Amino acid sequence: MSDTFTDFEGARAHLDTCPIPIVVKADGLAAGKGVTVAQTREQAYTAIRESMLERQFGAAGDTVVIEECLEGQEVSVFAFVDGAYVSPMVAACDYKRVGDGDTGPNTGGMGSFSPPLPQHWNAAIESQVRSAIMEPVTQGLVNMGCPYRGLLYLGMMLTTDGPRVVEFNCRLGDPETQVILPRLETDLAQVLLATARGELEGMKIEWDSRACVGVVAASGGYPASYTTGYAISGIDAVDQDAIVFHAGTSLADDATVTAGGRVLTVAALGDTLEQARATAYDNIKRITFKDGFYRNDIAAL
Repeated sequence: MSDTFTDFEGARAHLDTCPIPIVVKADGLAAGKGVTVAQTREQAYTAIRESMLERQFGAAGDTVVIEECLEGQEVSVFAFVDGAYVSPMVAACDYKRVGDGDTGPNTGGMGSFSPPLPQHWNAAIESQVRSAIMEPVTQGLVNMGCPYRGLLYLGMMLTTDGPRVVEFNCRLGDPETQVILPRLETDLAQVLLATARGELEGMKIEWDSRACVGVVAASGGYPASYTTGYAISGIDAVDQDAIVFHAGTSLADDATVTAGGRVLTVAALGDTLEQARATAYDNIKRITFKDGFYRNDIAAL
């Protein structure tokens, strides 16, 4: 169930008829923060008011989508596509809420891990997603005369009724990229070149079987208002078993300072998910900046 509205009163009247919980989305690009999973009708009213009347997301929120709240494990699935061909897929799980225990407002993502647990991503699920979702989409684009070549990102929910589509994107996700690319053993440039040339089917894309965990360090106040320009220390203390991905950072007088809400991600590989998680957290705690914070439960399963 999904309905789109351009007027506040129409959206509010529709909410009166919807079961709770319900999802309210700004229809445009809102830096990953335009989605509210409303647990009460009042929260849903607030979401459409902030989007449509207060215009917290600018033009991106002038149109809102009100849709069914799907329950289950959310999984992000990625594949390289060159027309109808879909490469072997890789998956990750991310954490959208700002606080531990999936509390607080949605963000652009506070961390992720790959691969998902076996009960959430296995050969049977991959086969079902390929045959029921990914390949019909790519073949449909071919049939429409607009074949797609690039990276296809499927956001899905594993419900009791099976996989359900949440969103599609034509890019790698954030923060999923930070745990997907460290696992890619094949040269990314060669994969992208084969994709662009329509030669993907003949390429073997290999993935590291190890787990990867990424934890995001954010500015105090994020995803609402926050202050930037704070000096970041400890990046040099991160050991070679971890990777620091810069996001909201910049240079000021040769010092690295904060310049955004999500400041950086520390990612690490491990033979097990627990080992990858321990390395990521051991290293992110070495990095500090004023009012900085991170979730403490990424990949804590």
